[in-house]
Amino acid sequence: MKIRRWSVGLIAATLLVPGLTACNNSSGESSSTASSSGSGTPADPKAALVASTEGLAEGNFKFSIEADSMTGKGTVHKPSKSAQMTMTMGDEDFTMDFDLIQIQPDTWVKVDMGDLLAGIPGMEAFKDKYQHLDATKAKDAKNLDIFREGTDPVDAAGMFKGLAEVEKTGEGTYRGTFDLTAVEDSVAADKDMLKELGDQAKSIPFTAKLDAEGRLSELVMSIPAAGETKAQDITITYSDYGSATPAQKPPADQVIEANEQTYEMFK
Repeated sequence: MKIRRWSVGLIAATLLVPGLTACNNSSGESSSTASSSGSGTPADPKAALVASTEGLAEGNFKFSIEADSMTGKGTVHKPSKSAQMTMTMGDEDFTMDFDLIQIQPDTWVKVDMGDLLAGIPGMEAFKDKYQHLDATKAKDAKNLDIFREGTDPVDAAGMFKGLAEVEKTGEGTYRGTFDLTAVEDSVAADKDMLKELGDQAKSIPFTAKLDAEGRLSELVMSIPAAGETKAQDITITYSDYGSATPAQKPPADQVIEANEQTYEMFK
């Protein structure tokens, strides 16, 4: 069983989805277009949203993600090269709980798949345990390296490269559409998801909120029905810019070495 990159990334979502990386510094200043307020937020709506992700690149924040079949939260702390993310995903037929801790170069992951793996020889040893992953063996497992492609697991900056239409609806609030086919190398542009969405991928509705410093605080994407997936909203929040706390190693008595199936699962 493989975990699809876009679902963990929005992850993984986002930490995430995921991503989910370019915004204002802690003082809210910006060298972009002329400001519309004292916060330094660019007057142009597209420029404001692009600038709103610069703080994420600094890698010191908390995030959360909520969708129809997925909820999660996490912390990114680039100063200590650490991050943690917990997620629950699934439906009435299957649920998976997922806890990932990364303190470079080490990664620990705990996965609970309920009764799915019950009875499989050797799986009882992994129950309620963090599996430690060898960095050299996990190098191809993109879903297990939060820092691999930036500091935002959800990659909001990547998604904003596909901004199609944007309008400001109030102080710090915006709405518009994404053209995900214009986004490259992002969790938001997973090839399988784009194939399922078809032409709908060119016009994904969204709303966004910025904080008083012009930094992204909430992004809500309205994903249309596609294939076997029903229409749903994906809500991503960011908070605690500059004041996140480092991740901590799991207790030694809760750690075992990962098996080959775990490495394969997250490729």
